[in-house]
Amino acid sequence: MSAPKPRVAIAMSGGVDSSVAAALLLEQGYEVIGVTMQLWPRAEEYERPGDTAACCSLSAVEDARRVAARLGIPHYLLNFRDIFAAEVIGNFCCEYGQGRTPNPCIRCNQKVKFEALLRRSEEIGADYLATGHYARLEFDHARSRHVIRRGLDERKDQSYFLYAMTQEQLARTLMPLGGLTKERTRELAAYYGLPVASKAESQEICFVPDNDYAAFVAQRNPAAVISGDIVDTAGKILGRHRGIIHYTVGQRRGLGIASDRPLYVVDIDAESNRVVIGYEEELFRHRLTVAEMNWVALPGLDDRREAEVALRYRMQAAPAVIQPVEGGRVLVTFDQPQRAVTPGQSAVFYHGDTVLGGGIIERSI
Repeated sequence: MSAPKPRVAIAMSGGVDSSVAAALLLEQGYEVIGVTMQLWPRAEEYERPGDTAACCSLSAVEDARRVAARLGIPHYLLNFRDIFAAEVIGNFCCEYGQGRTPNPCIRCNQKVKFEALLRRSEEIGADYLATGHYARLEFDHARSRHVIRRGLDERKDQSYFLYAMTQEQLARTLMPLGGLTKERTRELAAYYGLPVASKAESQEICFVPDNDYAAFVAQRNPAAVISGDIVDTAGKILGRHRGIIHYTVGQRRGLGIASDRPLYVVDIDAESNRVVIGYEEELFRHRLTVAEMNWVALPGLDDRREAEVALRYRMQAAPAVIQPVEGGRVLVTFDQPQRAVTPGQSAVFYHGDTVLGGGIIERSI
């Protein structure tokens, strides 16, 4: 008697990537179950007119069902409303209210997809959870650790979003698209006859209507829209701001301050409710600290070492020295100063194409 096929729960967003990932897993001999996360409290809150791409829209759920039917696999809609509201939306609003700029996709991966959904997949008897991310998951025998490597398609590589995954999560996760280009994925979608082969990608945060972060946060965190001073880097008051949620480091538009040279937000001081502005050269920083660390290819950081560091998605990782400091934090010193270091965003450390680890930018120095 042959051994039973490994069972895989594939997280289906209704997009082309997760749909092709499901088809590839079937072709590779897995028993595949499609699962889609229901994230918003009420359907009308997350379905926006004309919005067919957002990963939590009603149309996305229907697309996932259609793909599952085409592939002949079961499909389940799973309720993750409460944890999404608390861990992603709540965190998003809180961080903006503190003058930080969070990345909710990383938070969703950490708290919802690879924690809550992975647990739920175990409950339905799945051996693995699979996603449509463009990253390569491997076991490095030399390190005796599971590692994350960049996807082969540099334009689509999503390893930046995955640094918070633990060794246990990596051991039970599959990412079939890591060795493909986006063009090849679309070709495969057409080959498999998937109804989403030509579907456009979502470019916005799925839960923020019209991409208006400030209005979304203001509705849920009114204290973040209290007016305060706009000051220069010497502390001189230049004007008034409309609430710190309307500003982020590096922003140029909407400052309302006359100047003979372009001005930018160089810092946000939530404690004093001040927005600090300056010239472009004042945006650059050599050093920063990173907190809430998670190590992937390393068990931890014991001493100084060289690495390449990315401060935002699709940024070319820049050479730096990283070293441990108190409280499990990391001090990053770049070879060349970096523009618009933004607290709340993630700093991800690489060695070549391998993710060493990452964390949340605490402050620049």
